[in-house]
Amino acid sequence: MRSAAVPHVYLDWNATTPLHPDALAAMVRASEVGFANPASVHSAGRKARSFIEDAREAVGRLTGFHPRDIVFTSGGTEANNLALWLVFCDAVSHRAEPPAAPSAAKTHRPRSASPQKGAGKPPRERVRTGAHPAASPSPNLGASAANASPASPQKTPAMLVSRIEHPSVVRMAEALAREGVRVIWIDPEPSGVVLGESFARAAEAARANDSLDIKLLVLQAVNHETGVIQPVGEVAAVAKTLGALLHVDVVQAVGKLPPTTWAGADIVSVAAHKIRGPKGIGALCTRPGLKVRPILFGGAQERGLRPGTQDPVSCAGFAVAANRARESGPARYAALRSMRDRLEAALAELGGLRNSERREVGDVGGARAPHVANLSWPGWRGDELCAALDLEGLAVSSGSACSAGTAEPSPVITAILGAERASSAVRLSLGENTTESDIDHAIEAFQRVIRRR
Repeated sequence: MRSAAVPHVYLDWNATTPLHPDALAAMVRASEVGFANPASVHSAGRKARSFIEDAREAVGRLTGFHPRDIVFTSGGTEANNLALWLVFCDAVSHRAEPPAAPSAAKTHRPRSASPQKGAGKPPRERVRTGAHPAASPSPNLGASAANASPASPQKTPAMLVSRIEHPSVVRMAEALAREGVRVIWIDPEPSGVVLGESFARAAEAARANDSLDIKLLVLQAVNHETGVIQPVGEVAAVAKTLGALLHVDVVQAVGKLPPTTWAGADIVSVAAHKIRGPKGIGALCTRPGLKVRPILFGGAQERGLRPGTQDPVSCAGFAVAANRARESGPARYAALRSMRDRLEAALAELGGLRNSERREVGDVGGARAPHVANLSWPGWRGDELCAALDLEGLAVSSGSACSAGTAEPSPVITAILGAERASSAVRLSLGENTTESDIDHAIEAFQRVIRRR
């Protein structure tokens, strides 16, 4: 067991960030004065609702989307799931509808209906181009509804998806594939960037197949494991040519890079806990006029897409975090580049192999966010190395926190450089509280651990 005298250095800011004291203070205040149900029309309800709408305004300023087009969710995972669902909900072959409410004039108990013989249909065969390295079972999306009809009866709905997306995108795409959506995976370059021209080539090949209707392109703004900034603008141009929508996961970009990073996106997803806000709340932002369809049914909260009583307390913390991220976040993170580079250089001297090219923001392809490093150590397993470093007082990770607990190596590094490289990968991500002393401690911890072999 590590001695309490050993300092603890946290270099896992891409997994989550510590709640900012100002956000915590705002949440405490909201819990005291915004305790009422925000859907209530009395003054206490209106006070509670004000925290929610303030947060909506703050997230709108942060992302560049209009507040009325922002829906609060439980986090980035739910937002990513909903983003793909709202595009394909009318096109998939199976969809659940809520039962019709009984008429007020009818007070008798209706007899239970027996299922019609032969009503069930076998699931469509899953069709996609290439196997995703992290392919695994995903939940079914529900039963078919009589009024759920695809946009084009003659064509199969399709989407183009980067192969290095967050698991919440990958798993949802897999689920939609089983419902009849064609998923075409776009491979990254060795630099870790997914080129706009790769999307364009895939789109051209797909368009040559008259049976496909490309409805959505998906590309994250910043990769969660390598920190590589993706060419959203280039892919937005491809989407426009196709007449398709573009979804961008900006969870690892907001508060670190300017909104121009995801310019051209029709849908974006955000998570509060990545910008020093509370866990359990995120947002789905859509362009004006985009139709949304729920997968939960109840009240009219959040435009009916996510019914249920909203949480003013979490919203109060989200608002503070979003305002901080917009006002000074990119500058704070830009200041981390020199520390990141010093750490990365020292680890490379210890035998670490960089898993993304060293490029600066503004370079063509492969530029990285200024706070992330990802390296591999042949002969080590990434999870074992992380455990050994933890005993030395250093917190790092071997991949996405949402993939923790799996025996498989990072699907992102696997897609970029292969499974062997991925099996020994370690991600280090700095944050606004990181100091030069923290970097010194991290280097020393690696030295002690690596030199044991």
